[in-house]
Amino acid sequence: MSQVWLESLITENAQQGFELAIKLSRMGVKYTQPSDEVRSQLRASYGENADSLIASSQVVAINYQTVAAANNYWRS
Repeated sequence: MSQVWLESLITENAQQGFELAIKLSRMGVKYTQPSDEVRSQLRASYGENADSLIASSQVVAINYQTVAAANNYWRS
């Protein structure tokens, strides 16, 4: 994946920051497993597994902390 998709962690507000955290998390999975077909096959098993969903929420939360810190927690 050589296409540049992340140019900055800076966002205008917390909502955009959260959306960026989700994007970071999804792209992490895509880099780890580049096959669309394999990801689609795996989605059925983790999509209904509470532990997997909690783990993915934790990844989003960690990425959100990173984005929030980069944005100085949206304080002026």
